[in-house]
Amino acid sequence: MLLSRSAGPGEEAAEAARAAARRQGVADGGEATFVQCDVTVEAQVAAFYAGVRERYGRLDVAFHAAGISGRRFGDGPIDTCTEEGWETVIAANLTSIGRCCRHAVRLMLAQDGGGSIVNLASVLGIVGGDEGFATHAYAASKGGIISLTRAMATFYAPRKIRANVVAPGLIRTAMSERAQGDPAIIERLKTLQPLSGDFGTAEDVANAALYLASDEAAFLTGVVLPVDGGWTAQ
Repeated sequence: MLLSRSAGPGEEAAEAARAAARRQGVADGGEATFVQCDVTVEAQVAAFYAGVRERYGRLDVAFHAAGISGRRFGDGPIDTCTEEGWETVIAANLTSIGRCCRHAVRLMLAQDGGGSIVNLASVLGIVGGDEGFATHAYAASKGGIISLTRAMATFYAPRKIRANVVAPGLIRTAMSERAQGDPAIIERLKTLQPLSGDFGTAEDVANAALYLASDEAAFLTGVVLPVDGGWTAQ
């Protein structure tokens, strides 16, 4: 089941998943289903996870990737970050992930443990950002996701619930359009992400998340996996 507050992209993602399943020989395209849900609203998140339990009886994997850029709300260096910028970004990026984790873990515990949670953070939750990446509410929200996930990993390990993080660098998506149009950042990619000197792809992030979610990573928990072309290795 896929959830998003935007119906159009959510339906497209579900259909893409079904098409991929058909290419793998699943005749009916599998069961990829879209549910419209605003993860900043507790009641909607609770209803979504209740729907998962009703439909499938259990939850094996949860990938939480909600997030926004808060520049338009006033995010920036902490001395100029507005109250709206701070509260909006923390609510959308950190509180929403915490809310989804709470319901996912409750469902996993109810099935007598076991399960894999993967949360999406950012390299800016690991390293400091200079003038080109000075959005401090965003950095705080992503650092919070990392800390939350590692705390969950430790606490729930005896119940066989794993929790890991994917921390992307600059990825070519709609959210990075500002960076994609900034000649200075494009030039810096040669040193920021030296492996390719370019933006990463959504597939790079998806493959990392899929690995952490899968049984192939059964002995991994509390991992922060940078998908950043070498940014954080420097």
